[in-house]
Amino acid sequence: MKTYNWAILGCGKIAGKFVNDLKLLPNARLYAAASRDMERAKQFASDHGFEKTYDSYEEMVADPAVDIVYVATPHSHHREHAILCLKHKKAVLCEKAFAINSHEVAEMVACARENNTFLMEAFWTRFQPSFNKALEILDSGRLGALKIVRSDFAFKAEYNPEKRLYNVDLGGGSLLDIGIYPVFASLATLGKPSEIRTMAEFSPTGTEETVLMTFKYPGGQMASLTSSFACHSSIETEFWCEKGTLKLNRRWFTPTTISIWDSTTQKQELIETGPIEGAGYYYEAAHVMQCLDQGKTESDLMPLSFSADMMEILDRVRKDANIVFPKHD
Repeated sequence: MKTYNWAILGCGKIAGKFVNDLKLLPNARLYAAASRDMERAKQFASDHGFEKTYDSYEEMVADPAVDIVYVATPHSHHREHAILCLKHKKAVLCEKAFAINSHEVAEMVACARENNTFLMEAFWTRFQPSFNKALEILDSGRLGALKIVRSDFAFKAEYNPEKRLYNVDLGGGSLLDIGIYPVFASLATLGKPSEIRTMAEFSPTGTEETVLMTFKYPGGQMASLTSSFACHSSIETEFWCEKGTLKLNRRWFTPTTISIWDSTTQKQELIETGPIEGAGYYYEAAHVMQCLDQGKTESDLMPLSFSADMMEILDRVRKDANIVFPKHD
């Protein structure tokens, strides 16, 4: 089993969580950490045990020892940083949202294919045992045809115009930060909607604080999706089927339990999907290295076409709700 040298581009909070799981993988070597601020890079490397530090992303990707780069900068910079890595033929695991819009995603995909280099969106939910168990149950037909998806993700965020969540220049707002999760749940189970209706409430900085989305599908199925920084929600996803319901319980996007109500038996069932490895980032990192072991430049579970479809839907939501990022649109 080959050992891969991992590099971190952007030494923020999410990178720290990811790296803690990376440490659990015997074929992952914590090699390099890069930040525009050298002191921040050194502190991150010291905290987590990385061998090298860089205050230049360009210098880091030029290091021939780097095998895989985890891009953990704000999504307003994902296109720039992913393409930088790909041009140096470094495999890329790029945090979500993959980019700001479909045009940027198309550029990233084209660059990956031009350089014959691996690229995947770091949508960790796709690799969670709980989510995959839910897909297995839905696909089995036990509950009949899926008719409605209801999914939410909301929490009360501190209003700070300078930080990412409310900074429009960094792609701030609830849609690309957490609304992407409910959109993912609907896309993974119902596909692309034929109709989209959206309402949004905006913050003083121009970022959308709350988004309510309704999707309709060619077969008559529907989805009701919500994201917000203004309040707390149950953070659950429900799949309403002809013969019952399936619910991914609180914090549905990461390891959780599954509740099933079967209309035939009139019984409720609780399914435990744990134990899990680490905090849940373990699975996507392991998958990237499995793909590279097999010589793949794209994941079969999280293909680039899925990420492109998801960004297309997010673009349609933004257009319907008049959500604009002036530096990108």
